Amino acid sequence: MAKVVAQIKIFPTETTVDLGELRKKIENALPPQTSVARFDEEPIAFGLVALIARVVMPEEEGRMEKVEEALKSVENVGEIQVVNVWRT
Repeated sequence: MAKVVAQIKIFPTETTVDLGELRKKIENALPPQTSVARFDEEPIAFGLVALIARVVMPEEEGRMEKVEEALKSVENVGEIQVVNVWRT
């Protein structure tokens, strides 16, 4: 089965959120057979830093929606934005 990689920008709720702890919570919240290949950080404004996650998942119907729901349910995640999706 093919894999899909989604580049997702994750905005914390506040500038004081510990990004290391947020990364762990995000990785633990993802559905089975879904993982984060890498995290990057992107400064936004006024001290706010967004996480850019490259999430690897099986190519199957409904998987992206499950990932988005899981990310939105994580404590201290304010918003998410899917930036790019490609097949590997």
